[in-house]
Amino acid sequence: MKKSMSLLEFYEMLAHNRPDVVIPNAIDDVHTGHFNVFKRFGFCSLNPSPYNRREFYKISLVIGKGVLYYPNQKIEVNGSALLFTNTTIPYSWETTSEFQSGYFCLFTESFMRQRNEPLREGLLSRIQENPVYPLNSIQVADISRVFEKMIAEMDSDYAYKYDLMRNYVNLLVHEAMKMTRLDTQSKITNASTRIATLFFELLERQFPIHSTDHVLQLRTANDFAAKLSIHVNHLNHAVKEVTGKTTSEHISGRIATEAIALLQHTEWNISEIGYCLGFEYPANFNQFFKRQTMAVPRSFRDKNAQPPRHLDLWSGN
Repeated sequence: MKKSMSLLEFYEMLAHNRPDVVIPNAIDDVHTGHFNVFKRFGFCSLNPSPYNRREFYKISLVIGKGVLYYPNQKIEVNGSALLFTNTTIPYSWETTSEFQSGYFCLFTESFMRQRNEPLREGLLSRIQENPVYPLNSIQVADISRVFEKMIAEMDSDYAYKYDLMRNYVNLLVHEAMKMTRLDTQSKITNASTRIATLFFELLERQFPIHSTDHVLQLRTANDFAAKLSIHVNHLNHAVKEVTGKTTSEHISGRIATEAIALLQHTEWNISEIGYCLGFEYPANFNQFFKRQTMAVPRSFRDKNAQPPRHLDLWSGN
């Protein structure tokens, strides 16, 4: 499996489909980060995009039909949706209708780190499990206006325009969060939110697995609690209060997601994959994977292994 798609590779694909796209000179500025915004019209084809991770975040307003392929699910978009993708989860997008419109913005982690770190981590914890938000016509109009403001500011010479861009990104995040707001949200304490955020930060920091020498160090709720210097019951209560799921469910789900990606997109043997994910014995990995997916790793790989795709098969996401 290719490790991830870089920003430079993404821009090269943009330029391949649209020669008028200019590749920025400061694309890898680790201090200020990178941000850009585009209209989707003219960037989409009926070919699927490469299935891999990206080294950047992306928020898309998709108007049209398509399918998002995630490691453990296939999500169909039939109309309009707000789509979030991040640096940890591999994905592919395939358009299924000739008409495609909307917008997308892309940005690096260092760009968003300039502001509001807790919200950025909250974004990571939410979009991992729910990357697609269907929209009605009023929401499409509201979100379109946000993207149009982004495009207008990118063409301006306002000295603080990138501060505005971060605010626009946060606004899009809040719109998505409102769509999934729980009735009990007002009861969630700031302390629980902070603990859950730190937990998700530690969890995501372990991924993706890039080599067979990379072995997970934190695999249980006790491991994370010790790292955070809190009692495991306190951690479990905070995570369950904020997300509705247990700490162990989140850990197992994230390990299973990585296992699926490694089985589909690497040639590592199953023992190596299991060992990287913290299973000393292949039998234990087999039992874990079967509990999570209802299939054993070997049969899953035989049925779902995907050959690497070329970079020119791009469809706008």
